[in-house]
Amino acid sequence: MASKARQQVMGYAGVYFLETPRLAGGRPEKIYYIRYRRQGKLIEEKVGGQYRDNMTPAKAASIRGTRIEGKEASNNEKREALRAIKAKADEETRNTLNGLWPLFEEEKKNNRSFRDERYRFNQYLAPLFGSKTIPEITVEEVDRLRADLEESGKAPATVKHVLGLLKRLFNFALRKGYLESLPGRLQHIAMPTIDNKVTENLTQEQVKRLLEVLDEEADQSAASLVRLALFTGMRRGALLNLQWDDLDFERGFITLRGEVAKKRKTEIIPMNTQARTILESQLRTTSPYVFPGKYPDKPRVGIETVCRRVREKAGLPKNFRPLHGLRHSFASWLASSGKVSMYELQKLLTHSTPQMTQRYAHLHDDTLRKASDLAGELFGRIQKK
Repeated sequence: MASKARQQVMGYAGVYFLETPRLAGGRPEKIYYIRYRRQGKLIEEKVGGQYRDNMTPAKAASIRGTRIEGKEASNNEKREALRAIKAKADEETRNTLNGLWPLFEEEKKNNRSFRDERYRFNQYLAPLFGSKTIPEITVEEVDRLRADLEESGKAPATVKHVLGLLKRLFNFALRKGYLESLPGRLQHIAMPTIDNKVTENLTQEQVKRLLEVLDEEADQSAASLVRLALFTGMRRGALLNLQWDDLDFERGFITLRGEVAKKRKTEIIPMNTQARTILESQLRTTSPYVFPGKYPDKPRVGIETVCRRVREKAGLPKNFRPLHGLRHSFASWLASSGKVSMYELQKLLTHSTPQMTQRYAHLHDDTLRKASDLAGELFGRIQKK
């Protein structure tokens, strides 16, 4: 029967064994241990089994001798060394951009625009820098990335978003202590200049063609969403996340919920006649969303394919962004009508400040100038008489 106590091997100082049953049955197996002191500390370690490791008292004694002399690390020292190697490897892996990304994503995943950030990382940053640590990234590589994006026809805004994400990853690594300092060469990444005052606008003829194409569109749910963008000037996110509970048909208002709004602030806009007609004609399902997605409890993810198709069929400019452009058209037409003040336009567009509405001010001023010219003509006629 196997012994349950360790026994010293006669003739071999500091060598012990413990008999244990073999897994395959049969005779018990001796498991050998050694005891020795290093720097005054008593150490006891297992060195191997009689059969599984072909261990003998002589081999155990030899191992004991080398460890006493310090020629071989103890089992615990070996484990500590392996842990240190693994920790170093983990740290190095974590500090690569691919390693940092899950940590960055965990912190930022609730941000409204993070889906776009994930796409930019996977599409543009990971292929070039994913396996590199931040100190391994060179300015030349960042400049090459920018040049490649620009040469491929990417808009300045896209280039800025990609480079901005790279800078945010750098700052995240610094803030979390994954990076001691940012190399000086990476502290100033040149960003492209963006003209934020470019205003997309459609002519009356273009709007007419657009509405005709929307009437012919097979996906009428998406067509209604595009129509609603034109008649309300609502942002893309507000349109996609619009719920039936956000609509007050009785009083004629649309609630833009803060949880999905750009400013995280709930606001209310009027429901005009055209918007009411569009919404009342929209098929209502079990989904809480006016424009439901593939799953009833989720909103529609996007309508880019439909928008491109509609834009091409209507003959609109290739650089016209249907939803964003229609918001600009909504604002431009109202500003140039001469019947809406800049304050009223600001409220309809849910802009935070008057400065954001100023891009349309010249259209409003042109209308006032025409009115002033008309007054001059009227009084001029009197003078001629």
